[in-house]
Amino acid sequence: MSKRDFYEVLGVSRDASERDIKKAYKRLAMKYHPDKNPGDDTAADKFKEVKLAYEVLTDDQKRAAYDQYGHAAFEQGGMGGGGGFGGGADFSDIFGDVFGDIFGGGRRGGQARAQRGADLRYNMELTLEDAVRGVTKEIEVPTYVSCDSCSGSGAKPGSSPQTCGTCHGQGQVQMRQGFFAVQQTCPTCHGRGKIIKDPCDKCHGQGRVQKTKTLSVKIPAGVDTGDRIRLTGEGEAGEYGAPAGDLYVQVHVRDHHIFTRDGNNLYCEVPVSFTMAALGGEVEVPTLDGRVSLKVPPETQTGRMFRMRGKGVQSVRGGGLVI
Repeated sequence: MSKRDFYEVLGVSRDASERDIKKAYKRLAMKYHPDKNPGDDTAADKFKEVKLAYEVLTDDQKRAAYDQYGHAAFEQGGMGGGGGFGGGADFSDIFGDVFGDIFGGGRRGGQARAQRGADLRYNMELTLEDAVRGVTKEIEVPTYVSCDSCSGSGAKPGSSPQTCGTCHGQGQVQMRQGFFAVQQTCPTCHGRGKIIKDPCDKCHGQGRVQKTKTLSVKIPAGVDTGDRIRLTGEGEAGEYGAPAGDLYVQVHVRDHHIFTRDGNNLYCEVPVSFTMAALGGEVEVPTLDGRVSLKVPPETQTGRMFRMRGKGVQSVRGGGLVI
């Protein structure tokens, strides 16, 4: 067994992460692999040394033992069990793990998943009154919906999608190039894992059709420009029976001819006579609930603000009307 320091073999620091170790291993394994260096015994020895260092440093238990005892941890009955150490892992398995981090596949295949439908956005314009009090609005949204003829499967009624014979339902195929393998999207089923031999006449095998949906949207009291309301599952239906996306209703509140809104507060300007400002009195001021009386104290200066609690936007944090 190699006596060189394993960290030195891979060219990494002793606190290197597993990802850094895998990157270093991939680079060196490609450089020294026997397939790329036929007949070169020196390269073959270096490859074995690199592989051994990788096996130890990517195993938490072996790495901890190596950090504490060095090579002695694996000699004469140590953790590695003598000659058995480092011989149990096949190169293609290890390389599959390394490239799995890069290509997203690895060597553990999984059942293909149909892609969820797209999310949609609907821009809704509200009056200030509707935004403050809350309102229910009906909207029409052009979108894709699940085909009612084939129930979203894409196959003609009476038939069903068949498991892809190329990828056996996995949605991916493994392409070997030299000494390593790369997983790619199945060219036959395009990643779906199934093929439709007899497509539905209505949706032409897509499992969805275009339609304009009418939805009732409840706008909660207190919304403001920039707020979004999510309607789960009301976006586009996915292809081949996949779940639908969500619909986001984007709120925009129109400017008001009297009030200016700032958060939960409403502002308005009320003119008063010079006499009332000097001597005091009462003046009627507008609110969203009707006109109310406001007491003006003597010697009121232009620009002074008065606060009327509870006359602004009702929300969790409360608000007022500032005059």
